[in-house]
Amino acid sequence: MYAVTGGRTAPRNGLAMEALVSSATSAQLGMAYPREYRAISELCRQVRSVAEVSALLAIPLGVARVLVADMEAEGLVRVYQPQHEAGRPDTRLLERVLTGLRRL
Repeated sequence: MYAVTGGRTAPRNGLAMEALVSSATSAQLGMAYPREYRAISELCRQVRSVAEVSALLAIPLGVARVLVADMEAEGLVRVYQPQHEAGRPDTRLLERVLTGLRRL
């Protein structure tokens, strides 16, 4: 993973682990893109959180954050950051996370 991220451990922009990610294109990425980009693009045909991408692809969260941020910069995915009020997370978001955890 070190080679894939160029040694970076944090994304260039602030990317929350609960940020939602969707593919920006309906076409499959070609072989010119790294295997990880192709996997993320396919996975995000359904909207997923960065944490889900990490878990489903079995890659560390920090690596997933770097890759998703890089893909966003290239226009390969769309990222929807959560809105925080006065630095605090949205209560509705926390309730949805708890509901999802209870379903597991």
